[in-house]
Amino acid sequence: MIIANISTPLLGLVDTAVMGHLDNVQFLAAVAIATLIFSFLFWGFGFLRMGTTSLSSQAFGANNPLELKAILLRALLIACSLALGILLLQKPIAALCFYLLDSHKDLEILAQQYFFIRIWSAPATLCQYVILGWFLGCQNTKSPLAIIITTNLCNIGLDLLFVNHYGMNADGVALASVISEYIGLALAILLLIKSIPHSHHPLSWPLILQVDKIKAMLLINSHLFVRTLCLIFTFGFFTVQGEKLGSTILATNTILLNFQTFMAYALDGFAHAAEALIGRALGANNKRLFQQSLKSTALWSLVVALLFTLFYSYAGKAVINSLTHLNAVREQAYEFIPWVIALPLISFISFLMDGVFIGAALSKQMRDTILLSLFFVFLPAWYFSQHLGNHGLWFALTLFMLSRSLIMLGIYLYYKNKLFKP
Repeated sequence: MIIANISTPLLGLVDTAVMGHLDNVQFLAAVAIATLIFSFLFWGFGFLRMGTTSLSSQAFGANNPLELKAILLRALLIACSLALGILLLQKPIAALCFYLLDSHKDLEILAQQYFFIRIWSAPATLCQYVILGWFLGCQNTKSPLAIIITTNLCNIGLDLLFVNHYGMNADGVALASVISEYIGLALAILLLIKSIPHSHHPLSWPLILQVDKIKAMLLINSHLFVRTLCLIFTFGFFTVQGEKLGSTILATNTILLNFQTFMAYALDGFAHAAEALIGRALGANNKRLFQQSLKSTALWSLVVALLFTLFYSYAGKAVINSLTHLNAVREQAYEFIPWVIALPLISFISFLMDGVFIGAALSKQMRDTILLSLFFVFLPAWYFSQHLGNHGLWFALTLFMLSRSLIMLGIYLYYKNKLFKP
């Protein structure tokens, strides 16, 4: 899962590099703006993967193959309905997004060209979220690895083909993303057909469309959706406030957030493992498996977080230098890199607890944690530290990650003995 996760930000770097070597800088800027829209749009529906993993892992642990199949089909129905809504509302969504971004007219035209091509990947992307979540719930990480790597490698290859060979620009990058998502979905369906468990009773539509089951799934997904929106708002607010401090600070924070992104994607590998293992243990009512899973994922999360901190301490400046040649940005990044160095050890518990809470179906508690951290820690910390400039902004983000870790750890300690049946 770590390998699969890290391939995603690497793909973003390739998109940037392909556009960055064209003659007109507007192509790169247009793709950056449009990609930002889709990052938020599709990230917002990440609850489809998390919610599916939560329910399927517990059904897997309970050795209930019929319910496993029903969960998959219910989640796919929800994903297809949401994707249809996105396609039908693509013009209003585009109008709202570009109004909020308020970009230059020429840039907006190129970005819209990308948007109205890329939007057609929505069905494939959302269905992939469900299938990836289901595989994780079934303790199968090889299939998600194959799907994600295939999708990203196809995307990279098609980027180079359409842009470098056929002379396309932003539209080529968008078309590459759409085709690669459907290639990934085709592979996912093939792997799914081979993995569907056998059950003694046939799957029926009345079972799939059980109102109480669908309501439970929608409730979990709604909690996770609010949690994701709060995360999006936090990092969006961080970016906007950085922009108000000047273009150099904005560029500096953008570079430093890449450090946080790679670390988060890597540690999410252990969170995904925790989702599957914790859900399986609770489904089987196996306290010993629960404790072993938590100890092993916590230990390896700590080790990897420590490695990131050490790497950023010793090689951080070299990485910054490789990402920009602008001396002003480099100097600012050197000043603020201590925050990035500290973040892995401060935030790894929050990533791990996300996985534990998803596996335990504690989605409401995840939602409440992020709301508390956003409105009672992050925003007040930013407000009262504005006089510190960008240091105040990084201080608020660091406190936000710390508060998530501590609150979720406290909730876990409260619930850990209440999760098992007597």
